[in-house]
Amino acid sequence: MPTPSCPYCYAKIDLRAPWFRCTGRRSPGKDPCKPQWDEARDREIGIKELVLPSFPGARRALRAVTASPCPDCGTESAVKVCPTCHSRLPATFGEGRSPLIAMAGARHTGKSVYLKVLSYQLRHGMGQRFGADVRLVGDSQFRAETGGGRDFLDPAGALFPDGGLYQRTSQAEFGRREPIVFAWRQNRGITGYETTFLSFFDTAGEDLIDQETVDNLRYLGAADALILLLDPFMIPQARDRIRLPASAVDTHASTIDVVSRVTENLRISHRLGGRRNITIPVAVAFAKIDAFFDVLGPDHPLVRRPAPGPFYDEQAGRVTHEHVRALLHEWGADDIDTHLTLNYRHFRYFTVSALGAEPDYDENKVDARGVQPFRVDEPLLWLLSEFNVVPRTRAAR
Repeated sequence: MPTPSCPYCYAKIDLRAPWFRCTGRRSPGKDPCKPQWDEARDREIGIKELVLPSFPGARRALRAVTASPCPDCGTESAVKVCPTCHSRLPATFGEGRSPLIAMAGARHTGKSVYLKVLSYQLRHGMGQRFGADVRLVGDSQFRAETGGGRDFLDPAGALFPDGGLYQRTSQAEFGRREPIVFAWRQNRGITGYETTFLSFFDTAGEDLIDQETVDNLRYLGAADALILLLDPFMIPQARDRIRLPASAVDTHASTIDVVSRVTENLRISHRLGGRRNITIPVAVAFAKIDAFFDVLGPDHPLVRRPAPGPFYDEQAGRVTHEHVRALLHEWGADDIDTHLTLNYRHFRYFTVSALGAEPDYDENKVDARGVQPFRVDEPLLWLLSEFNVVPRTRAAR
């Protein structure tokens, strides 16, 4: 049996030695346990709260431990938690494939906006499209950072209060921040129902400023896949082709430097020498592509949406990949493509726009017409097809 990782702290979990959380119910002749300060939750994921105590379950040699009595109050509990961070685990955890997907990108790339819009599409359009029950679990940190968990995409004020965009994601302290976790449950036919847990960790751009900071983000090494969100505005020759206000360019950091720092961290975390390439699949998504629609023209493949269906469109994905590669060479950014080719076994380019239209950069507000996401789901669908969670169409020869 493979050893799964906790979707909240990314530590490996031995399913044969589960931990539980007390229910707080009264046991005959004993006082009930009360919520207390949990040092592990603060230490591992930076959550400061009072919770009922966690404890290791009683070991059994021949059968799985599904419940265990609390050593303090004696009440039996079946509420499983991670032994490392004491986060409550879903009841079906460990039964299916649960890829941990990290998300990285430089400051001002729009990761939090992208992730919020993607979460809406996961719970609504994507779930219906694939006949899956998709729900958000353990989202307390996400709600706190993004101004609430409202489930409305339009009008703009429903998703972005007063039309305002989110503040910058706070920098992680020694890699600690609660990820956003989704449960994707579907009928797999003969094998029955299966639940896949998708864990996304949103980095602050400041976490990629220098190599020492990147090394603190341990989740990059634990992740099974990576969405690397890049800002084309940071590529000088791309930026020169469009008209942008000065406020639209928040950083002049080198894109290749950001990519290189992520690569170095992955090599160290996966203990890879220089002779082998990184094996996890990487979706390299260039954000804010709507700013280039007029330059590319309405007939350009990057401007067209693939036909929707309960699958990942492999042919459209390969076409997109090659056209992005061509743009990088046209923009004088072929060093990005060279670096990825020589360091990653499997990566694919994407172009996305979480908002679908340029915001007011000076006022930090979304377009008055609302949010119109463009190809936001494709990087995730490609990764899910890599793990056989969703099917893919075959590319034409």
